[in-house]
Amino acid sequence: MQLQRRKQQGFTLIEIAIVLVIIGLLLGGVLKGQQMIENAKVKAVINDLQGVSAATHAYYDTYHQYPGVDGPLATLQARGGAWANITVAGTGAGQVASGSPFNAGGAPNAGNGHIAFFQALRAGGFLSGNPNNAGLVGAANSAFPNNSFGGVEGVTFNPAFVPNTTLTGLAACASQVPGQSARAIDAQLDDGAPGTGIVLATQDAVGTNTPPGAVAAAYNETQTYTICLAM
Repeated sequence: MQLQRRKQQGFTLIEIAIVLVIIGLLLGGVLKGQQMIENAKVKAVINDLQGVSAATHAYYDTYHQYPGVDGPLATLQARGGAWANITVAGTGAGQVASGSPFNAGGAPNAGNGHIAFFQALRAGGFLSGNPNNAGLVGAANSAFPNNSFGGVEGVTFNPAFVPNTTLTGLAACASQVPGQSARAIDAQLDDGAPGTGIVLATQDAVGTNTPPGAVAAAYNETQTYTICLAM
């Protein structure tokens, strides 16, 4: 008896085309999902920066002094409630801490101006979080709010970390923002350029929150940035 050979059948062109279309749709969905996540992070940082600005102005309208400047400590604690839990305060005069927005330093409170700023906003109910948090960036009880890109929020006045800046007055800042997202934030809030307008950006070292000091000439998508919004 002679055995009949089975014919091996491969995929038809139509079947291959269908598979390629399905793969394309899956890849497109993944990429679209990633872009949606990135867009959500951008929106979150914008909301954070605008939220700190709004909270600061609301505080000033209520207490006729800026958070981080208002004080001394005993006077603020005497307000009662959440105020009893704060640990640092301003002197009642001067300006909000200058320099890098992500360390403890700056006038008027002997090195604790930034911490005093966020403690006062929280104690007054203008910002969520524990008003007792007094740690530096990275501490378990850090006073600095986190942002959606894994960096932190900060504040500065006439920021000395950006020489020759056009940004004057108080600024809310966010660190560790990827270049593409930093450009998107700048474009939505300002002019899309890191060195002009009400939004300025300095290049970060990856994994740090201390800008090196120079305003970026242009956004580079392979770099990360600290981006600051004038209040």
